[in-house]
Amino acid sequence: MSNKDQKTYSKRFLGIQYALKGVFLLFKTERNFQIQFTIAIIMTGAGFCFKISTTEWLFQIIAISMVLSCEAMNTAFEKLADFIMPDHHDKIGQAKDIAAAAVFLTAIFAGVIGLIIYLPKLL
Repeated sequence: MSNKDQKTYSKRFLGIQYALKGVFLLFKTERNFQIQFTIAIIMTGAGFCFKISTTEWLFQIIAISMVLSCEAMNTAFEKLADFIMPDHHDKIGQAKDIAAAAVFLTAIFAGVIGLIIYLPKLL
């Protein structure tokens, strides 16, 4: 393996370490992420209990990943905005509200996907 290849693998490994550190920080510090992750675990269990189809699994996994990823991005945005502008500023507040709306909308549509998958099975 060449020196260039070793550096590439080292950078990739560092990137993975940084990403895992971010996930750990989300779990440790963000209550909303903890709640959403718990819901994801419950819905994954429900998928096994109700023996959902491969297509239903795909939609469920996409919905879960969208909610968790959106929450992570919202958290990163809020932390950056708070660092740049620690005092209240209307424009920063609006931007943070819009970022929170992205999480909210994603969660609503994930809930709709959950209803489409599970409501017929419950009825």
